[in-house]
Amino acid sequence: MQVKRIVANFAVLDPGLARTFYQDVLGLELLMDHGWIQTFGSAAEMTVQVSFAAEGGSGTPVPDLSIEVDDLNAALEGMKAAGFSIEYGPVDEPWGVRRFFVRDPFGRLVNILAHV
Repeated sequence: MQVKRIVANFAVLDPGLARTFYQDVLGLELLMDHGWIQTFGSAAEMTVQVSFAAEGGSGTPVPDLSIEVDDLNAALEGMKAAGFSIEYGPVDEPWGVRRFFVRDPFGRLVNILAHV
């Protein structure tokens, strides 16, 4: 048996609010929309990972979701331009990533990162 996909599911009142953050700023495609559920994704090949943490590193809270991007500065500017507040960073961490934390429209803490 092999795991083929891992999908994060978040309970929200209005799935449509995800569009600006996940599609417009981060560039994910709307793959499925049944009204009550919207799934965003990418055709890019990705590594499947699930993390369990006691803290978020550097004394930060554990983020609900981590998203690796190829251009952290573009993601940062896109979030700011869309009106999302940056809660941490950007910072170069000692384990080899540059990252920032931002809350999505549902209040979930998202770790946006790039390996350096």
